[in-house]
Amino acid sequence: MDLTRNIPLAPEQSGLLFIDVQNFAAHRNGAEFEGLSDAEFETKYGWFFDQLKTRVIPNMQALQRGFRAAGIEVLYTTIESLTKDGRDRSLDYKITGFNVPKGSWDGKVIDEIAPDGDEIVFPKSSSSVFISTHIDYVLRNLGVKQLVISGIVTDQCVESAIRDACDLGYLVTQVTDACMTYAQERHDHSLQTIKGYCRQITTQELLDEVGQGV
Repeated sequence: MDLTRNIPLAPEQSGLLFIDVQNFAAHRNGAEFEGLSDAEFETKYGWFFDQLKTRVIPNMQALQRGFRAAGIEVLYTTIESLTKDGRDRSLDYKITGFNVPKGSWDGKVIDEIAPDGDEIVFPKSSSSVFISTHIDYVLRNLGVKQLVISGIVTDQCVESAIRDACDLGYLVTQVTDACMTYAQERHDHSLQTIKGYCRQITTQELLDEVGQGV
């Protein structure tokens, strides 16, 4: 039998994971952009936020609705320390200067795709959710074998999650138009680089696959 990553989702063994779509990094008032004037913000992040608003978040919302309707687990990870001062953060996050204090507004998923009911959120303090949380344990308890990944940013935390999930034995699907980073060139390069670890399809293709297309 030939082995392949190009296997349609089986809803009973699938899960959708949103990566870092939170106030810290996906809201104009997030701490990552603190101290930037409007002009500086527009120059550095204007394109990114335009893509989020016009394409990426609407695609995430469509995925969220479709997967909920199909009875598929919807999960989230956010950058958030276990402490107020971030002393538990990874060395990389300390060097970078990332600290999203425990329980803070910055650590919450953005309102546009806010978790509903008892959907699971994993606060993480490293680039890969598989390093600083117990997500692997939880996914296995849920019976998830096929993991769909959407989120920000494509060439950092999204890539890290895809690589680790692949190495841990999950079949990974990346939703190419429901991920984004700070420049189109970076996004496209990441998709090209990571494609050997996952199946890559669009939001509409995935919704059609789970019977929720329009």
